[in-house]
Amino acid sequence: MDLAYIPSPSTGVIELGPIPLRGYAFCIIIGVFVAVWFGNKRWIARGGTAGTVADIAVWAVPFGLVGGRLYHVITDYQLYFSKGEDWVDAFKIWQGGLGIWGAIALGAVGAWIGCRRRGIPLPAWADALAPGIAFAQAIGRWGNWFNQELYGKATDLPWALKISEGPNRVAGTYHPTFLYESLWCVGVALLVIWADRRFKLGHGRAFALYVAAYCTGRAWIEYMRVDEAHHILGLRLNVWTALIVFVLAVTYIVISAKVRPGREEVVEPGAVEAAEGVEAAEGEQDTGVASTPDADAASETDADAGSAPDPDADEDTERDGEARATEKNGAAEAAKNG
Repeated sequence: MDLAYIPSPSTGVIELGPIPLRGYAFCIIIGVFVAVWFGNKRWIARGGTAGTVADIAVWAVPFGLVGGRLYHVITDYQLYFSKGEDWVDAFKIWQGGLGIWGAIALGAVGAWIGCRRRGIPLPAWADALAPGIAFAQAIGRWGNWFNQELYGKATDLPWALKISEGPNRVAGTYHPTFLYESLWCVGVALLVIWADRRFKLGHGRAFALYVAAYCTGRAWIEYMRVDEAHHILGLRLNVWTALIVFVLAVTYIVISAKVRPGREEVVEPGAVEAAEGVEAAEGEQDTGVASTPDADAASETDADAGSAPDPDADEDTERDGEARATEKNGAAEAAKNG
């Protein structure tokens, strides 16, 4: 008798009032929002503008979903194209089946298109988004829990996952590999955040660190899984993929650090130009309304000169008044004598 275990949900559907939502799809949606939200915060901290990450994600996310599904269908084609299988199921993404390798590869193509349209370097955008992607994977893995899929070998550990009887699965308790990978992805995200702050990673190295760290855990977790998979030289296909991608990521980090050390000074040229334009406009406005000390002194001098009394002018005025008075008196005397 099992003293403790992790129960599996009785259904893979979440009822949001009258709207049924697949638990797998719900986890993917939440993961995408978390990745964009966290990536936006990091992008702004690096000198970018708010909303840029979301604008590029509009391209990256659809490409990533298509790429993830294509990788799954191609590597597990027997699930959809073998005798007795319905090939239409290949389009039912809500039932599970997204390969992270295809999602990252084709998602990068979509991100490249979005970055090109905005005049932004793709590596800088990827660095900002890297921890968010890891958090998104941590959330998305719980979709496998809803579908009761991709679990590990049988075990009687206290944290074993209880699986119910169903198509292509046997009831029992198994290693919760979905939980292992979810926790691993959280650790990867925290590692990238710490390393980025400590070493000022740039030019795609933060993203490459995320890839290398994820591949390390994925190779270990993949080895524990018991679901059907293709093998090459005794190793599952995804183990080989993880090893190859790990080597590529580490190689990129080493070469990039030598060729382009440090972090980009400008991640979004448009944001810098806009800021410079605002500063220039404010400077022109201040110049137009401000007065210099010399100009103020000159104005005060002119005002004082115009209002100060002139002694010579006052004496001339008094003489003119006396002359006019003398003329009037003479005219009066002449009138009397006449």
